[in-house]
Parts: sequence; C-alpha cells; structure tokens
Amino acid sequence: MKLNHLNLTVEDVESSRQFLETYFGMTCVGSKGKGFAAMLDENQFVLTLMKGKDVKYPKTFHIGFPQESREKVDQINKRLKNDGYKVDPPVEAHGYTFYVKAPGGFTVEILSE
Repeated sequence: MKLNHLNLTVEDVESSRQFLETYFGMTCVGSKGKGFAAMLDENQFVLTLMKGKDVKYPKTFHIGFPQESREKVDQINKRLKNDGYKVDPPVEAHGYTFYVKAPGGFTVEILSE
C-alpha cells in the first residue's frame, strides 16, 4: 500500500508553502487563493495545506523529512537558525535528528540515520 496524500490544516497557507519550498524542495502544484495549496515532493507525494483557525496539533504530532546524510541535517539546521528559526542542534535519538516549528503551526522533524 502506498500513501497518496496528507492534508495539514495550517494557520497561514502562504508561509507554510514558502517554508516547505525553501527548506525541503517541495513544489506548489496548485492553489486557491490564501486558503489552499497542494505541494508535491520528488517522489510524487502530495501534501495539501488548508487554512484553519486556532490550529492545535497534539504535542507529539510532526511530519518528517529524512535526509541522505548527517551533513545535510547539519546544513538545514544551520540555515534555519541563520534565518531566525528556533532550533536546537541535532541529537542522536532514533537517528540524527532535530525538530522545528514551521510557520502555520505544525512541527517538522529533520533526520538521517
């Protein structure tokens, strides 16, 4: 079985879209004003963003972007930090990983083995 798509409700579709494009190479393949965007990754996975108010995900909810190396994890961490995002340095947990709160109200994990 293959997962086809995932929908995230976000407080700000545009900033969430820009974040996913800038740091994770996703491409917006369709949008409807400021209320909806369909994002596509290199594996043809579709992530849709829909505008909502007072978005509150459970504390442990997150989406993950695996990277090919620890160096790439470090590069993304440094870039996010330089761009003003609050990120802790990567740690050894269930791989080499760190988390960041994305614009729009959801959490992203960046990891490698």
